[in-house]
Amino acid sequence: MSEWQTRDKAYIAGTYNRFPVEIAHGEGSVVYDTEGKRYIDMGSGIGVTCFGISDPIWVKAVTDQLTRVQHMSNLYYTEPCIRLAELLCQRTGFKKVFFSNSGAESNECAIKVARKYAAEKKGSEYNTIVTLRNSFHGRTLTTLAATGQDHFHKLFQPLTPGFVHTPANDIEALRTTVRENKVAGILIECVQGEGGVNSLNEDFVKAVAAIAAEEDILFMVDEVQTGNGRTGELYAYMHYGVTPDVVSTAKGIGGGLPLGATLLGEKAENVLGFGDHGSTFGGNPVSCAGAVSIIERLTPEFLDEVKAKSDYVFKALKDAEGIESVSGKGLMIGIKTVKPAAEVLKTCMANGVLCLTAKDKVRLLPALNIPMDVLAEAVEIIKNACE
Repeated sequence: MSEWQTRDKAYIAGTYNRFPVEIAHGEGSVVYDTEGKRYIDMGSGIGVTCFGISDPIWVKAVTDQLTRVQHMSNLYYTEPCIRLAELLCQRTGFKKVFFSNSGAESNECAIKVARKYAAEKKGSEYNTIVTLRNSFHGRTLTTLAATGQDHFHKLFQPLTPGFVHTPANDIEALRTTVRENKVAGILIECVQGEGGVNSLNEDFVKAVAAIAAEEDILFMVDEVQTGNGRTGELYAYMHYGVTPDVVSTAKGIGGGLPLGATLLGEKAENVLGFGDHGSTFGGNPVSCAGAVSIIERLTPEFLDEVKAKSDYVFKALKDAEGIESVSGKGLMIGIKTVKPAAEVLKTCMANGVLCLTAKDKVRLLPALNIPMDVLAEAVEIIKNACE
């Protein structure tokens, strides 16, 4: 164990089972440890560094803003925050944006919006939020309650009340759940990332939208991991031909700095008024300047390249030896392997590829701009590790 690993164990809370690798520096989709070993990064900080490590355009945007003003409270206007909100609204058709620091906080905002909307429309007893089993929405007490996985709940009782979970892709079960509860909103992930990189059926997503509209409750989509180009569309709901009332996002939008955003559609745009919500660091000008440089580059042409890379990975891995199935969308990919996922991960790491896991699958979240030759090299190493 190195000196830094020893000091980590001495001073940092033991919430992470870290791999014995110390990353020192990198560029794009390639990183190096302190001993100089090269790795292809197929995890991008769990979907955060969507244009890779030390992306020069992002670095310039962030650095330029740092020399102007690194932080100002939300009592005042700052240009990057406004530019980013305008850009997001123009690209999606949403009306307003609330900025926070993380995915959990963007989901907390969505939940607050749904409950206030329902309270004003129907009464405060309409406060239940419906989410899906196998979902993941964050690690605060409220977003843990929203998460439809029991093992996340056991240690932290009592959780925030007012959440019920229904099976994914079961329309009748959803209808029953909504009918039997006083519901404020429905919150889904179009691809359940932490739940195993499983895509929802199109019929089910459209049914969620229809039921929400019929019942005048808010249809909310968690795009924390699926958003910002990850699935080959700007946001994953765009694959399904639906328009949510609220979208939460984070991770890739900041490019490596903390940033969350909650996008509010026509039904929800005026729900939050003065003093109803706030954030000290939400809309930080440095984070927002970096995010502008990200969103501006997620053009239709660039997203077509993401889809092409996705097609390549799916075709290369489907039916390969030791691989049972491949799931996901875009460059959010889950691989069900014959060997235990942890064993495959360990072999990949030894051979210079950093991957992730989700449930019993190997999970890939490479930078969206990963060069094809680097991607091909990583895929070959992954295939060999699965044999």
